[in-house]
Amino acid sequence: MAQPTLAVVGATGSVGSVMLELLSSRRNVWGEIRLIASARSAGKVLTCRGESLDVRELTAEAFDGVDVAMFDVPDEVSEHWAPIAVARGVTVVDNSSAFRMRSDVPLVVPEVNREDLAHRPAGIVASANCTTAAMIVAVAPLHREYGLRELVLASYQSASGAGQVGVDTLHDQLSKVAGDRSLGSRPGNVRQAVGDDLGPFPAPLALNVVPWSGDLADAGWSSEELKLRNESRKILAVPALKVSATCVRVPVVTGHSIAVHAVFASEVTADGARQALRNAPGVILVDDPEAGEFPMPIDAVGTDPSWVGRIRRAMDDPRALSFFVTGDNMRKGAALNTVQIAELLAAEIAKRAAS
Repeated sequence: MAQPTLAVVGATGSVGSVMLELLSSRRNVWGEIRLIASARSAGKVLTCRGESLDVRELTAEAFDGVDVAMFDVPDEVSEHWAPIAVARGVTVVDNSSAFRMRSDVPLVVPEVNREDLAHRPAGIVASANCTTAAMIVAVAPLHREYGLRELVLASYQSASGAGQVGVDTLHDQLSKVAGDRSLGSRPGNVRQAVGDDLGPFPAPLALNVVPWSGDLADAGWSSEELKLRNESRKILAVPALKVSATCVRVPVVTGHSIAVHAVFASEVTADGARQALRNAPGVILVDDPEAGEFPMPIDAVGTDPSWVGRIRRAMDDPRALSFFVTGDNMRKGAALNTVQIAELLAAEIAKRAAS
């Protein structure tokens, strides 16, 4: 039985390169893998599964014979090309925010709601936002156990969430401030040292934290903060879930972190929460502060799970927990979640072919 054909759209990007790495290291469920990118990247040669593959230009014909396509491209590119791919018989797994909140498109994190894949009338499956994906893998098992009612979130998002330009900007800024111990001790001297090299950020990131990520939305909220609310509600199927989020950019290369305060319908204990998380798929429990063990992006980077720790019951509410989550935003937050969804679709195709 022939294995399905996969297309990777946006193969030359930073997330696309991680997708190719994952496809090379995970169980092989694919026949042909087709690499697709913009006209300026067409003709490049990339390696996947030990093979040298030519990058094709993004055209309608490039999808002929493709069963599943993973998209990691800007929203407007997905909005235009995903329906074209679907019209050619392709099931699209989209990593942008273009389709996430559409009622005819499931928003999937496989550890949490893989059953939602069964209903995809538009032929598109959306992959969750990078911060949401890391957080929801840890929140979902607690929701199943205790019934989630409210989330108060503070994210600590790395430079790579803004793409390779974000990483390059951080490194460039760090090279400018390295060795000058006066920086950060007087108003404005970090800005002077960094100069106009802000890249995709609204302020210097080196020696700083920036309480902003995304675009300006209604009432002063950022688009990233609204994604945490809206996507959590959809993935958990709790449309009235109360969520308040503050998204912060920090001088970390890779690895988004979230401080979570969760309120539940029933009383919760720290030990009970640890047990639920210890058995949860996609979670590593790292929670021994006495031994100096807690989840940090420098440890989670390059790994697939969400790392969870600092679990403690609220001082003033027996129904509330506080804990800390971190994960590699390039892997589970982007490439891995998309690959996992695509693999579930491959299994579905194989099951249909065998029946």
